[in-house]
Amino acid sequence: MADWNERYRRGEHATIEPSQLLVQAVDGLAPGQALDLACGAGRQAIFLAERGWKVTALDASPVGIELVNGSAHERGVEVDARVADLEQGQFVITPNAYDLICVFYYLQRNLFPQIRAGLRPGGTVVAAIHTVDQDADEKGKNPAFFLMQGELCAEFQGWEITHYTEGQPQDAAHRRRTAELIARRRNNEK
Repeated sequence: MADWNERYRRGEHATIEPSQLLVQAVDGLAPGQALDLACGAGRQAIFLAERGWKVTALDASPVGIELVNGSAHERGVEVDARVADLEQGQFVITPNAYDLICVFYYLQRNLFPQIRAGLRPGGTVVAAIHTVDQDADEKGKNPAFFLMQGELCAEFQGWEITHYTEGQPQDAAHRRRTAELIARRRNNEK
């Protein structure tokens, strides 16, 4: 965690522009309850709050959460920003509590069942997560942090998938291959 705190202190990963994938996902959606997992400095959370969403934003980095709170204050919006280490189970996603859950560039496979259960019927999940790149030099990279080809899509099998790609991300700040997903929980989906 110290590494991420230091990165945020240096201004890394502190862009204010939201992901174009999130912009696309919420276009036409009525604001409701949103959860931003591993929110970092809060660019997605702030974007959602400015559009009327009630946002809970989580990150294990206290410095990241300080940045979220500072940005929210500067922009005149409210975000329920919390320090929570998801890997340590410091936050459990309440079933049927959210209209939108987003996760960008963070992979914790055991959260997928909670994400699916946490969305209300008709709710939307938006995710952009790095994938294994067979053409790149992966020495020194932990494979636990990268999705396998097709893995993200398979996690939401049976859902209404309105967008799915694997390859170069829409987000210019990231250069690694990425799986991008927008999926809606069907009204009859368990």
